[in-house]
Amino acid sequence: MENWWKNSVVYQIYPRSFRDSDGDGIGDLKGITQKLDYLKLLGVDAIWMSPVFKSPNDDNGYDISDYRDIMDEFGTMEDMECLIAEAGKRGIRIIVDIVANHTSDEHKWFEEAKKSRENPYRDYYIFRDNVDGTVPNGLTSLFSGSAWEYQEDTDSYYLHVFSKKQPDLNYANPKVRQEIIDILNFWIDKGVGGFRLDVIENIGKEPDREIIINGPKLHDYVHEMYEQAFSRGDLMTVGECWGADEEKARLYTDPKRGELSMVFQFEHVTLDEVPGEGKWCLKKMELADLKRVFTKWQNAFHGDGWNTLFWNNHDLPRIVSRYGNDGAYRVESAKMLATLLHGMQGTPYIYQGEEIGMTNIQLPSIDDYEDIETLNMYKEKIGQGADSAELMRSIYAKSRDNARTPMQWSSKEHAGFTTGKPWFAINPNYATINVEDALEDEYSIFYYYKKLIALRKQKEIFVEGDYHLLLAEHPDVFAYVRTYNDQALLVICNFYDREPQISVQTELAGILGRQPGAGLPSCEILLSNYEDCGNPLDVLKLRPYEAILCELT
Repeated sequence: MENWWKNSVVYQIYPRSFRDSDGDGIGDLKGITQKLDYLKLLGVDAIWMSPVFKSPNDDNGYDISDYRDIMDEFGTMEDMECLIAEAGKRGIRIIVDIVANHTSDEHKWFEEAKKSRENPYRDYYIFRDNVDGTVPNGLTSLFSGSAWEYQEDTDSYYLHVFSKKQPDLNYANPKVRQEIIDILNFWIDKGVGGFRLDVIENIGKEPDREIIINGPKLHDYVHEMYEQAFSRGDLMTVGECWGADEEKARLYTDPKRGELSMVFQFEHVTLDEVPGEGKWCLKKMELADLKRVFTKWQNAFHGDGWNTLFWNNHDLPRIVSRYGNDGAYRVESAKMLATLLHGMQGTPYIYQGEEIGMTNIQLPSIDDYEDIETLNMYKEKIGQGADSAELMRSIYAKSRDNARTPMQWSSKEHAGFTTGKPWFAINPNYATINVEDALEDEYSIFYYYKKLIALRKQKEIFVEGDYHLLLAEHPDVFAYVRTYNDQALLVICNFYDREPQISVQTELAGILGRQPGAGLPSCEILLSNYEDCGNPLDVLKLRPYEAILCELT
């Protein structure tokens, strides 16, 4: 099926934390293979795995030392080939995560490059001479501090937008671009279904002009990848693009241009931070802003490009703790958030544990955290005189480690994740939030996700339908209608624990082209997170976090 990803749901796995098969406390490829039937039951079509390649793990695998080999902790190339084959038998494609912007400083290319200025690999990276003992310019690392690291052997500085152990590749060098294309083709030949491209917007950087993202050659480089790799089959490609607005995202995703299938843009998950102050400076997310952002992106790509739909990933805190209610209404709010997202146009992504409503974690001390971004931020801010308690509040809300606690499979020791000592803390609530219990409860979050996924496969309107926002000014309710030919879907989501009274009759009649007094269509409830759902075409009093998905006929 051409463009199979338009009618598909992707499940993201953070391999280190998914399932440990050998008792060493670290998730692995065999562990993922063991759980393929679980994912088949859920109904997903593809698995995106965070990097499984050789790495010294300075940034948990996003620092690759060999793109053609597997991290020892995760298994072997044979294990990877087995996973691809076994997933394929179940109709599930494997999407691999390629870090094309930088390598590990332990990659053979960099080990050669730092030996001398004349080394053939020197121009694979971005070095600048030490002129007066100061860094070449003011570029800063996203992991705190300068983006330039002094390299004593050749009396020079190299660029690292992330950790100093993640030197940036030099895409102005055609040999580098060919190396990456050869790596992509290596994995295409292995049978993968596509690629997630880490921080792809950074590869066109021009550091001397202090341009880190969206450089002038960026789209030339991505198109080159398409021409020489992505176009070889019906592959799904998704780029991580924190700096993308609608115009930039359309350049990547317009099928006539030959670049990517879709991109991750992150505007909807930056609404709980103070603008311009970064993720750690917290503010309350306003529902009006969320409506504006989702509506903008739904309209931006309709008929020209494609959206990603996601709440969570390995870099983001758990959505039920972030925009939902992880206390008394955890189940209801998790289902509501799923309904809101999966009713829209685009490819939905489910992050491991989202389908059972896993929550953020609060560890006792900064010393208990693992994430390099979190640790560097804390150290830097403490050095600037920040209050420790306030920093920990931000960490509890936003640390990437919230997403990286091991998957909660059962109420048994270590949540059924491992028989050994887990590499990272397990959320204590695993006793009540786990897969085993979810599978035994027909009203669980898991089975709600399963029904949503099944509905998307059954009804073409999810893929093709127009999007129309309803109740735009309502402070509590996010509602919209999808229309396609003579079909219509209505989605109503109460975003809070208040109980507002609403009516969508007037707006709905206008969208459906019905004259006043002509009456409204009949309504079939397809899914709701409360058993005794009222008719959404009547004046309706919504319950806390109530969600309704219905078909209008």
